[in-house]
Amino acid sequence: MSDPLHTQLCEKLGIEYPVVAFTHCKDVAVAVINSGGFAVLGEAMHTPDHIAEDIKWIRDRVGGKPFGIDLVLPAAAPEEKTVEELMAMIPQQQRDFEQAIKKKYDVPEPKDAPDLHTWGGLDQKRALDQLEVIFDEKVPVFASGLGSPAFILDRAHQLGMQVWGLVGKPRQAKKQIAAGTDVIIAQGYDAAGHTGTIGTFSIVPQVVDAARGTGVPVIAAGGITTGRHLAAALALGADGVWTGSLWLASRESDLNQPLKERLIEAGTEDAVFSNCISGYTMRTTRSPWHDEWASADAPPVLKPPLQMMLSSDYIQGSLDYQRKDLMTEAAGQGIHYITEMKPARQILSDLVEEALDVFDAFADDDE
Repeated sequence: MSDPLHTQLCEKLGIEYPVVAFTHCKDVAVAVINSGGFAVLGEAMHTPDHIAEDIKWIRDRVGGKPFGIDLVLPAAAPEEKTVEELMAMIPQQQRDFEQAIKKKYDVPEPKDAPDLHTWGGLDQKRALDQLEVIFDEKVPVFASGLGSPAFILDRAHQLGMQVWGLVGKPRQAKKQIAAGTDVIIAQGYDAAGHTGTIGTFSIVPQVVDAARGTGVPVIAAGGITTGRHLAAALALGADGVWTGSLWLASRESDLNQPLKERLIEAGTEDAVFSNCISGYTMRTTRSPWHDEWASADAPPVLKPPLQMMLSSDYIQGSLDYQRKDLMTEAAGQGIHYITEMKPARQILSDLVEEALDVFDAFADDDE
């Protein structure tokens, strides 16, 4: 039989395996790219200068191979606000509740972190400033992790860039395909981070149907951490998989050791769906912060970006002082299968080998 892992996505990107690693760690990105996969580096938390440095760092190490950068483009964010103006908008009721949580669990204050509250979702100007770097550098692939990228398509295509859109609903996929988005990432409820309410096995075939005949590849996302998941995604008609949680505990990952241990210990039920971190529904590992905001005494969760600003001190304090009991991280329901720390190259190899074993088993049954 022909290679079941050589898909339209492989042809479009010139890669060996239809596996996309979404990561916030550039070392992971380079390791996956140089092992035959593709990587998209999440840069929403970084300044334009930092993003430009990361792009150069990756280019120096991948020998001309393509890569992607992910940013958020939230239309609901204010047009332009200072951090001080936004902090002043947080109501006292929510501020008091935050302080009560920190006192109850002895949460340490974060160390000196001048950019703690600054990210692309804070206001539209910051997101657009980040986006300018992507254009200046002519990054091969731009992926919009939140918000429609339709308004940048013409400019990106003129620069020879691909634009990928992440969707949580079939109607979003149809709009983005009609607008000219190059690749659609169909993300299910199982996924880490900001995600919708439709399960992976339900949304992927619907988006595949919407893209049929258009030539637009579809990437399956949400809970994909094994070769069986990869084989299942391809069976649903996807051209590849988007993986995130899979790389969090890798050897190259820059997460601190206690957080890696927390993720390895976590099971599916620990990956909870809540808006208490950012104000958007988001899947992260359960922590005392989640438990308190789910209690009857909790005030209303704030709208973005205020809730993210409110949760930032708790999250950063837990990391700075390696408080494993407090830590939380974006992780999907496939976290159950993250059971040890391995090099990224081995993770990719294991994923591919298991998927090929699945296809070989079906081929043997047909003989």
